Amino acid sequence: MLEPQFESALAHRAAPANTYVDLREISTRGMIDLRGLVSDRKFMAAAKAALGVDLPKAPRTSNSFGDVKVLWLSPDQWLILCARDKASTLTAELQTALAGNHSLAVDVSDMRTIIRLEGEGCREVMMKSTSLDFTDEDFTPGYVRRVRFAEIAALFNIVEANVIDVYVFRSYANYAWDFLLKAARKGSEVGLFKKA
Repeated sequence: MLEPQFESALAHRAAPANTYVDLREISTRGMIDLRGLVSDRKFMAAAKAALGVDLPKAPRTSNSFGDVKVLWLSPDQWLILCARDKASTLTAELQTALAGNHSLAVDVSDMRTIIRLEGEGCREVMMKSTSLDFTDEDFTPGYVRRVRFAEIAALFNIVEANVIDVYVFRSYANYAWDFLLKAARKGSEVGLFKKA
């Protein structure tokens, strides 16, 4: 019997050659949607026991331990990131640990595509697609935010000063990729972040 094979949404797209920031798909990351109540101590303790890290409580933050990273999405929702091949196991461990608690843990690894922008101009490229001011001092590594990105729903996470991961629903992957290719094309630099 044939086993299903994962193929990323951008598997057939060529790597960009004419951009002033590096763009690439992160296709090896698993994602788990976790929901529960912060006020439920049993839920919080069980989630920490399964993940090895506290769920972030503050808006637009993230926590990580080892290869597990937790992004805050709303007061009762988190996106758990891990290696794609470990997502189903970690989901099962969460479901077992959270049994009896008002909660939900679902493997959503195939729901989103992750595009990484890397380089000095990555914040400038992001500002071409959204009304957010990426010069804001709150936009530090670990910052997470849902946003209207090029007229579609997206989520971004600042990984490092000049590294940003953009999460879009899989059905919008090609559109987001094409938009970023144009926004990051050499010759379209605005120069907001260049050193004087």
